Amino acid sequence: MGFHQKHLLGIEHLRPEEITAILDLADQYVDLNRREMKHSDALTGLTQINMFFENSTRTQASFELAGKRLGADVMNMAMQASSIKKGETLIDTALTLNAMHPDLLVVRHPHSGAVDLLAQKVNCAVLNAGDGKHEHPTQALLDALTIRRAKGRLHRLNIAICGDIAHSRVARSNLILLGKMENRVRLIGPPTLMPSQIGEFGVEVYEDMNEGLKDVDVVMMLRLQRERMDGGFIPSEREYYHRYGLDAAKLANAKDDAIVMHPGPMNRGVEIDGEIADDINRSVIQEQVEMGVAVRMAAMDLLARNLRASRAAQPVEA
Repeated sequence: MGFHQKHLLGIEHLRPEEITAILDLADQYVDLNRREMKHSDALTGLTQINMFFENSTRTQASFELAGKRLGADVMNMAMQASSIKKGETLIDTALTLNAMHPDLLVVRHPHSGAVDLLAQKVNCAVLNAGDGKHEHPTQALLDALTIRRAKGRLHRLNIAICGDIAHSRVARSNLILLGKMENRVRLIGPPTLMPSQIGEFGVEVYEDMNEGLKDVDVVMMLRLQRERMDGGFIPSEREYYHRYGLDAAKLANAKDDAIVMHPGPMNRGVEIDGEIADDINRSVIQEQVEMGVAVRMAAMDLLARNLRASRAAQPVEA
């Protein structure tokens, strides 16, 4: 399939052909998920552990459903009540996990780099379900699949990412992926919500929504991540919606067939107008949720193939 990674820790490590390999397999899983019988045996005999150190609804449910549809034994660890709260270090947690012999480990963590550290210490495939402000690779991949299915391609598109760029791992992963696939990316938002190193990404930056949305093919809205803010980044939600919330008037600047995206959960009337979010002709927000299950199935399937191949190549101990 052209995918050779041991882990899925971020988009940064993936080559364009590996991104395409995941999306191509995910397309097949979309078809499977729309059938009456939705099960595959790709992960039969394997154990998947989901460790979410941050609360999550969509991502955790999506990974759990993906694993079960592929035939894995799936366990969700309640990290809010775990030994981490009693002082156990992440390294000790990794050693404990190793003793359980999992095959796939799905981790969401509030600190950037924590998932990578775990991957160095465990003897299984690790999938990053979001680490701090660093990356959220499967979200970017499901966004890419949604765009490719809606537009028929994933290159040479004009794509606007709007809102809280500074605190968003979704934005970072999408920036990297869309850049690798030769798209023209614009960032739109107030200066207070732009990362200081924005010049490194080679993108266009706009403060004005009307100007930034002109003739774009894709409008990707972001959630205001108040849990990561420690100051007055916006004057008020009402003022933010007036300037940066997506409504019909602002969307009119985009191409007539432009699609609207949002990773969820949405703050209606703050980041996006409810009528736009529910517009079946423009919004692909529900499609994003559907694509999420298929992309996570594809990612775990490909990692499991590499894991099995690696174990088969190891010499048998006497």
